[in-house]
Amino acid sequence: MGISVVLLAYKEAENLKVLLPKIKEQVGSLGEEYEILVVDTMKPLDDTPEVCKEQGARYVNQTTPGFAGAFKTAITEAKMNKFLIMDSDGSHQPKYIPDIYHKFLEGYDVVIGSRYTEGGESNDAASSQVMSHMLNFAYRVVMGIWAKDLSTDFRMYHTKQLKRVLPKLQCENYDVLEEVLLLLKLNKKNHKLKVGEIPISFSKRLYGESKRQLLKFIISYLKTIFRLLGIRISAALGKEN
Repeated sequence: MGISVVLLAYKEAENLKVLLPKIKEQVGSLGEEYEILVVDTMKPLDDTPEVCKEQGARYVNQTTPGFAGAFKTAITEAKMNKFLIMDSDGSHQPKYIPDIYHKFLEGYDVVIGSRYTEGGESNDAASSQVMSHMLNFAYRVVMGIWAKDLSTDFRMYHTKQLKRVLPKLQCENYDVLEEVLLLLKLNKKNHKLKVGEIPISFSKRLYGESKRQLLKFIISYLKTIFRLLGIRISAALGKEN
């Protein structure tokens, strides 16, 4: 029992200095055992290892490249039965952790800290918000999962469920966030995947620059939409994926 709080880091040492104490305060108030797991790049690019040591976070290096590679490493390394992941750049505020946790305890498979559910907001650029809404709509239709915000990684999962679908994850970038939801849904078989959302305010990063490459990001998402549609159709026809 307990919570694995996961942060995927790419030159985020300055942000982690601010975030880790706040995370410890919020998670510590929940009364459960917890660990903070920071997954860094394959080789350190800043003083993230030192920051983790100072703050009592468990530090590991990702074993395969890309955002998805770090996510997969986190799933492999997580020791607790609840898996809470959030951005390490400060855009996800730790104050929402208790709300996500208590919603999760109501019996959900996944709870999302959502920008787009009622009461949520995003401080991202207008162009990014338009693209995000378009992608979310497309993924809702393709996957048949009707949550408002499918493209954020502020989420709590059951670690056991993640470990079961880990071998099937193929995406290399941020689109793994949609892929994992579809695989969790298909793994439920005769039971509906129960997804809850908690409204959050999505903030701009504290320090540093965004690591996302827009063109690569768009191309990756478009390819994944068609691949996930194929997976869902195959599953519906009873074929082996």
